[in-house]
Amino acid sequence: MTALQDIKQPVILFDGVCNLCNSAVQYVIKHDPNNHFLFASLQSQFGQQVLAANQLSNTNFNSFILLQNGIIYQRSTAALIATKQLSGAIRLLYWCIIVPSFIRDGVYNIIAKNRYKWFGKKDTCWLPSPELKNKFLD
Repeated sequence: MTALQDIKQPVILFDGVCNLCNSAVQYVIKHDPNNHFLFASLQSQFGQQVLAANQLSNTNFNSFILLQNGIIYQRSTAALIATKQLSGAIRLLYWCIIVPSFIRDGVYNIIAKNRYKWFGKKDTCWLPSPELKNKFLD
């Protein structure tokens, strides 16, 4: 297992059984031409280690988490910081950071609460293809 202190690249932690979350990860991979990001599901050993080290729930997987430079970002802030580092027009979404976080996270929480109903859920975590395996921790 990879130790937290050994990680130098930003890591996106996501709900591995959520169809919306998996689609978001695949979008990031496609728009990350410099292979900037690494990924781990919240259910993985690495994800559980990050959650425990930061006193976050290890059973409630409704937050997108970005671990970057030793800092944990969650929900809309994590998503917006990640989009800023991608290629393409999606980078423009970063300007939403000026909206107060209680408003951004309010919208985020509505989507997170309904994501399984609206986008579906897998029985098991999505597994990356062999070509993408090196981008995933655990």
